[in-house]
Amino acid sequence: MAIRHRLIQATPDAVWDVLADGDLYVEWVVGPSQVTPRAGQWPQVGATIAYEVRLGPLRLNNESVVRRCVPGSELELEAKAGRLGTARIAVELRPWGEQCLVIVDEHPLRGPGGLLHNVGVEALIQVRHRAMLARLAKLCESTAGERCRPDPSDTTGSVEYRPGTGRA
Repeated sequence: MAIRHRLIQATPDAVWDVLADGDLYVEWVVGPSQVTPRAGQWPQVGATIAYEVRLGPLRLNNESVVRRCVPGSELELEAKAGRLGTARIAVELRPWGEQCLVIVDEHPLRGPGGLLHNVGVEALIQVRHRAMLARLAKLCESTAGERCRPDPSDTTGSVEYRPGTGRA
């Protein structure tokens, strides 16, 4: 199971606005080249978007289906990659002060992806998630405007060290 997180300098509402806009899917997800709505209203349960993934000369027609949605905090998708199988991708938003902690959890559900899932595949998913969360952060922080909440400049950390007060 590949789990990765990132603190985004925007409110959870600002991050949710990006996740809830199906047209922005290609802006933050690594892989898809363009998105076409197939069914339902994104991100309602059952809504589906289709997209093409290009791997060199290879073109894969995939789709993502919303399997669970808690507006403002959770979005779970089933990514269908044809003969390669399917994967569950869960995105959770947690308020962190005035910012948003985004947690992505992905694992295979069906097909060869589940059979071939190993440490090497896990490492590739982690690299993909790192890039995906960086894209999401950039998009959210650039569009958040007033809802962007950077750390206060006078904050030096959460621990103050004073001699004789204990050990770290």
